[in-house]
Parts: sequence; C-alpha cells; structure tokens
Amino acid sequence: MNVEFAAARPDNATSLVIPVNKGAVAERIAGEASAEGLSAAASLARFEGEAGSIAEYVETRGGVARRVVLLGTGGASETDAVKAGSALTAKLLTSGETVMTIDAAGMATPVLMRLLEGAVLRAWRYDRYRTRLPAKHKPTLDKIVVVSGPDGAEAAWVRILAVIDGVGFARELVTEPANIIYPESFVERCERLTTLGVELQVLDEAAMAAAGMGSLLGVGQGSERSSRLLVMKWDGTAGATNPPVVFVGKGVTFDTGGISLKPPAGMEDMKWDMGGAAAVAGAMMALAGRKAKAHVVGVCGLVENMPDGKAQRPGDVVTSMSGQTIEVINTDAEGRLVLCDAMTWVQKFYSPKVMIDLATLTGAIIISLGHEHGGIFANDDGLAAQLIAAGGSVGDPLWRMPLGDAYNKLIDSPIADMKNVGPREGGSITAAQFLQRFVDEGVTWAHLDIAGMVWASKPGPGWDKGATGFGVRLLDRFVADNWEK
Repeated sequence: MNVEFAAARPDNATSLVIPVNKGAVAERIAGEASAEGLSAAASLARFEGEAGSIAEYVETRGGVARRVVLLGTGGASETDAVKAGSALTAKLLTSGETVMTIDAAGMATPVLMRLLEGAVLRAWRYDRYRTRLPAKHKPTLDKIVVVSGPDGAEAAWVRILAVIDGVGFARELVTEPANIIYPESFVERCERLTTLGVELQVLDEAAMAAAGMGSLLGVGQGSERSSRLLVMKWDGTAGATNPPVVFVGKGVTFDTGGISLKPPAGMEDMKWDMGGAAAVAGAMMALAGRKAKAHVVGVCGLVENMPDGKAQRPGDVVTSMSGQTIEVINTDAEGRLVLCDAMTWVQKFYSPKVMIDLATLTGAIIISLGHEHGGIFANDDGLAAQLIAAGGSVGDPLWRMPLGDAYNKLIDSPIADMKNVGPREGGSITAAQFLQRFVDEGVTWAHLDIAGMVWASKPGPGWDKGATGFGVRLLDRFVADNWEK
C-alpha cells in the first residue's frame, strides 16, 4: 500500500478518516461541515475514541457518496496507534475504496508513524496461490493520503517503510510452502538484499563439513534438499565499529520431526519452522533499507528435517563444530542442533560481544506463554532488559524465563557431553540450557523462543491471520536504541 502526504484534503476524497483520542469526540469534530451527522453516528455506535474503535458516517454531496470514519486512537500512545491503524485497514481493505484520506491534524509524528505502520502492515496479504478468489474478497484499498501532518512526517515515513518492507519479507518467507522455500531457495530469495548493500556469504554442505558442523548437517542428512549456512553482513559504520552485533536464526524450512515423526494433524504448519531465520533476514533488510548506522551480521542455519533411510536416528551421537558431542535422543528436537553450529561458526569468525538467536524452538514455550509473548532467556540482565524494552515498544512482546544449573544438569548424557532433550518438564528451559553450552566466554547472549508468535490463527494489531513477521521490528528497534552511532 502506498502512502502519500498532502497539504490539504483532496476535493474528490470519498473516504475521510478523522483520528479521535479517547474522550475527545466533540472537540475533534468541531468545525467539520458534517459535525452534526458525525456526532449522531458516534452516539449510535457508542463511540468514545477507544483504540481501534470506529464510527462511520456516510454523506452525499452532488450525488457522490462520501464515507467519513471516526477512528479511535485511545490514549494516543504508539501501541494504541498501531491498533487503530490496523482496525482502519481491516474495515476498508476490501470495501471497494481505493484511496483513504487521513486528517492528521494535531497528531505527534511518532503516533502518526505507528498508525500508518499498523495500517500498512494489516494490509499485507499473500494471495499468490488463490486463483479463484471472489472479487468482493480482493483488496481494493491501495493508497493512503495523509493531510495536515506534523513537520517531518514524510521523512520519518521513509525510515518506517524500510522496516515494513523487512516485516513483509519475513512474512513472505514464512508463508511460502516448503516445496517453494527450502534451504537453497531461501538463499536465492535473500539475494535481493545485495541491492541494499548487504553482503552475502553462503556455505554449502562441503564447506560446513570441512568446518566440522556435524550437528547441523546431521539434521538435514535425511532430506533431498541440501543444507546451507547463510551469512548476511550490513556495516553502516564503514568499518568504524567492530565487532558486529550478531543475530542467529533457526531455518528449518520444513520439520517432519525426522525419525521421531510428528503426528499428521497440523504438520503442514511446520513450513514456518524457519520463522527465526525469516526474522533475521527481514531485520537485515530493514536495517539496510533505512541505512542503519550499525554493524550487524545475521546468520541463518537452513535445513529440512526429513525421515528417509539416511536420516539420523534416536541414539546417534554427533560432533558439533565446537567439538562437543551430542546424543540425539529425539530427532524432533532439531532446531537446537542447527543453532549450536551456526552460533559456533559466527563466534569463530566474527568474535561478537553480543549474540541473539531467534527460533521457533519448542512447543513448551507455547504451553508456558501462549501466543501472547515470546520467551527470552539471557545470560545478562542488561541485554534482556534492552530486548524486552524494544519488543514492548513495537508490539513484539517478550517474557523472561529462567536459566540455572539445576536445569542444565537435566541434559547431561551418559555417553556424550550432552543430550539434545531433557525431561518433559521445563522443555523450553532445557532447550535454552543446551544452546548456552555453545556460547563462548565473554559473549553476552540472549535466546528468543518465538514458536508461539510467528504464525497467528486470528488477526491482531498489524497482521491478518497467518505470518506475523514477529522479531523484525524488535531487532530493528533494539539496534536503533542501543547500537546506532
């Protein structure tokens, strides 16, 4: 959806949106030619300006009908603004309207930006494979015109749009089926980042074998699709900042569970088991798109977990790149086996001081937190606080979970250095403990388990049903708040 800025309302506007703070209906519509009708519409709809609430009034001038929408912005916070923008698009996206005009008089720039962000993100759809979609179900709204906006709004939107593009890219990767997105094609999709100045490096299976990445390669050995390690580098400091901040994403492009086969019901959802890698790729697009003055490296471990005659078995022992050995108790606990080698590789070649991994790692985190928060595990209170603050400010909420020696002992193996699963209890915690064993001394690290957040069964603030793009805005805000020069 396109966003344009204008000095005054277009004469031919057939859809006008008037944002209204909670409790300020009378003040906001005073002076409008249709104030009496708007007041009656607000009363009829019991509209008081709550975030995301809508009251609609239709007037006719010269035989032309015009829709005037009162849009509740609540307390005018950034969070309320996203909710309002999302509700607006949900109302008008397939309404037949092609353009809506938003009168932003009196709105602060951050609030307006978040309202537009919510509106554009909510409009994202992926109808590529829907060849028989009824006309009334197809989106018609394709432009937003903002009038009476604050000074600097148009320039601020350029930055926000880069982040929106990153979210859209992550959603695209997550939404595509596994016969379209697999390790090699994931890399091909990411080649578009080079046009933004991102440097790509790709390790094939031979290169990973030479590096000793037996843990990652073991996951993908049952698939006809070759595994890959994708490295994306953005340095907006022109070499002035080292070492880089590092993001590591789990990219299991389809997860059958391997020999520890998942139940058939719902297995189709496992196309989004690469949501962590998608978030990393989307964040790299966002940072490069807005020319962030930061040095960041994103690494994605890309595999497909399939159960053929070459697949690894429960009870196998693999040797990770770190030299630590792992007894594979459950082949469906594969994400940590991918991440640990990716983490070791990036620490060896980039020596980061800060490393954050993102993964749709465990069903246990959904049992703990539902679909309301991603889980965060960290070895540093300061890093955890920074990430939680960033997530809260953009609508990607995180909840901190514990780590400790008592949990760590649960993954000790009688025949190897560790096993890849612990007992049923505390499953997301023992998964994080596993990853912590691969964090080098002196590295500040956080693990984000986002299994409950990358795919939504119902619409939310900024997304429709389906891929959410969770993590992209979080990582972008984290960098902006803490690492940009």
